[in-house]
This record gives sequence, C-alpha cells and structure tokens, in this order.
Amino acid sequence: MSRLIHALAALAVLGLAAGCSSPEVGEASIAGAASRKADVAQPFWVDPASSAAQQIQLWQREGRTRDAALLERIADEPAALWPAGEIDPAPVIRAATASASQEGRTALFVAYNIPHRDCGQHSAGGAADADAYRAWIGSFAEALGKAKALVVLEPDAVAHTVDGCTPGEYAAEREQLLGEAIARLKEQPNTKVYLDAGNPAWIREPRELVDPLRRAGIADADGFSLNVSNFQTDAATRKYGLRLSGELDGKHFVIDSSRNGNGPLPGAWCNPPGRALGTPPTTDTGVPALDAYLWIKRPGESDGTCAGGPDAGSWWPEYALGLAHNSRG
Repeated sequence: MSRLIHALAALAVLGLAAGCSSPEVGEASIAGAASRKADVAQPFWVDPASSAAQQIQLWQREGRTRDAALLERIADEPAALWPAGEIDPAPVIRAATASASQEGRTALFVAYNIPHRDCGQHSAGGAADADAYRAWIGSFAEALGKAKALVVLEPDAVAHTVDGCTPGEYAAEREQLLGEAIARLKEQPNTKVYLDAGNPAWIREPRELVDPLRRAGIADADGFSLNVSNFQTDAATRKYGLRLSGELDGKHFVIDSSRNGNGPLPGAWCNPPGRALGTPPTTDTGVPALDAYLWIKRPGESDGTCAGGPDAGSWWPEYALGLAHNSRG
C-alpha cells in the first residue's frame, strides 16, 4: 500500500525526489507541466511525471519502443498519489491540485499514515502517535484547499481491527482518529472522502464491518472504498459493496480496479504473477451506489519483498509491463 515511494513518485513531479535526475523546481512547475493526452471526458487528473511516464521516456531512449508503447496503458490513466507519512504531505498535494485545477479535474489521493499501520507487515509504520497523526491529517487537509479532490482514507485500517491483526487496545483510538480525519477533510469544500472497508476475500461477511465503520465516522464520509491494492474482480467487489451499502443506509462506494483485470491468483496477494490492468478509472459505472472505478493502487508499484519484488511501494517496471501486456486495453 502506501509507502515512502508513493510520496517520492509524487515528489518526482516537483523534481525533488531522492535520486531523481530532474533539476529542482518549485510548486508552480507542476501546475504548468503539460499533461499527457487524456480523454476530455476523464474527470480525474493524470500525473504527467508518474513513474510510468518516466519509464516510457527511458525505454524510448533505449530503443524499447514496443515496451514503452505498452506502458502508455498505465501512464495515460489517472492513479492516486499516496503522500508519505514520513514527511509533510502539503507540497505534493498542493502541486497536484494546482495542476488538476488548471485542467478542471479532480486529484486522487490516499491518506495512509494511521498509527500501528498494517500491523507490522509489509507496510508497517504510520504516525508515531495520535497527536502526530492529527497534525499530519491537518496539513494534508489544509493543502487540499478548495481544489476538487477525492481522498481514500486509510486502507486496511478498519478491516485490520475486525480481523484482529491490529491489537484490540488500539481499536478505540483508531476509530476516533478516523472519525476526526473524516471531519477535518470534509471541511474542505470540494473534497470527497471514502473510508476504506477492505475487500470481499478478506472480511467475507460485510455485516461485520458495519459497526466498526459507523464508530469510525462513515456517516460523515461520502462513502467507502473496496479492493484497494487487491485483485478481486469488479463483479465480486460490486456485489459485496452493494451488500455493505445496504447495511449502511445506502452509503456509496468506489472500487480499486487498477490490477484486477485477471482477478485474484488463489493463495497469493503479494505481487502475484499473471495479473492485468482492470477497468480504467471512470465515474460511468451504471450502478447508482457505485461512484467510480479508480486506480487507487498505482499499477507497477510493488506490494512488498515477495515473489521477487522490491520494497513495498517501489516502482517495478517489469511487473508494470506484465500488467500492461496482459490487459485487454
């Protein structure tokens, strides 16, 4: 899920990423950067300096033109930015929203910095304590300003309290922090917030999520998110989402379709081979309660040091190429 590299990928837009060959530039640079060609009907902002876009340039210089063309299936689509918890998220957010606002589009973000994050697994970390998290979310929200933005809030946080992976003594504080985060983000006039609710293969009975989601403030959010960084099919996730929506008084939801084109590989969730890009981001879902299919996980970024992958969140060009090659786009 979100790791430092998500912020670095976003910071690359600013020319500030560690190890980036681009010269340092200011926030105004991203606002003036020319975007890659995008469908005029696409409501979401496409990062013109994503890892995929930079890889295309590299491969073109190396003569790998066919691979570069395949990778356009990723670079030309909007994907969420995951500002890292280790640094102030404001510069990344302001730069992205400035560029998105110039195009009249909505910037996509993931807030992923809850204390005791990922219960010590591949994406372990998060804010040091509750006050540090409040300060980080405050900076995150303030940077959004009046721009149009969609924020997926804390993937896995609620589901990990339900499955017991996160120790029970942290549950009450986590739910309080999530509720406060929703309230703070919703102070921004054009920000939509979707609290994460796992995926259909995780908490198999959606009713188990209802009370935790309510305690975490789902009533004040625009809805919930499903399948973040996972591979469950659109059909299975949509069915699950509608069941959970029914338990939550019709609350709307969004689905991460970034890598689910071939569905899940049984028994493997971390960098499974043979996967494909899924439904491109769109608000045209044909289902009233389903607000959008989104690419929340950035395709081509590793799930962790498994199946030959680099650290969680690190750009992995050959895996990205596999996703693009296997897709039906």
